[in-house]
Amino acid sequence: MPNVRISASSSLLRVLAASAIFLAAGALHAQALPPGVRLGMSADELQAALPAAERVHRPQRLTGGLLGSWRAAPVEMAGLMFEPTFFFAASELRRVEYVATAQSAPDSGASAFGQLVQWGRGVFGNELASRDPGSAYAAWTSGEADVYVQQVSDPRRASVRLVYKARQLRDGSEL
Repeated sequence: MPNVRISASSSLLRVLAASAIFLAAGALHAQALPPGVRLGMSADELQAALPAAERVHRPQRLTGGLLGSWRAAPVEMAGLMFEPTFFFAASELRRVEYVATAQSAPDSGASAFGQLVQWGRGVFGNELASRDPGSAYAAWTSGEADVYVQQVSDPRRASVRLVYKARQLRDGSEL
């Protein structure tokens, strides 16, 4: 009889482990770039990969000539709704930014930030992190991309941001 119990317990553990892996895979997919989207693609390729993507009427401008000219439908991640914006420079997708407002969250997005950091550790390894009053930041490097998660906890502008951006290596003499 003890062998039957161990076997049954073992089977239960396998089912639970498989369920956990399945749920974790779903969570990982939620934070990954949308299927078919990759840094370096053109706006036409983005439209082909995300037919529902829309041009932004007043694009956000960032340094380096980045223009947030496309957006997609909001995506739920870690309990918050994130709005994705696609930034182009020199006709290439250089940055994908998911932003969620967290003013209505009781913890100003700290839980969502923590879940995204855990996801990042699982996918990219240990992070480079910083924390100061009012904000937290965790970053990873993965091949040709830099990925970071940021939380701003100021109650008036609380937000959580997940960013994929094309990695820019610089020669030390350029600094």
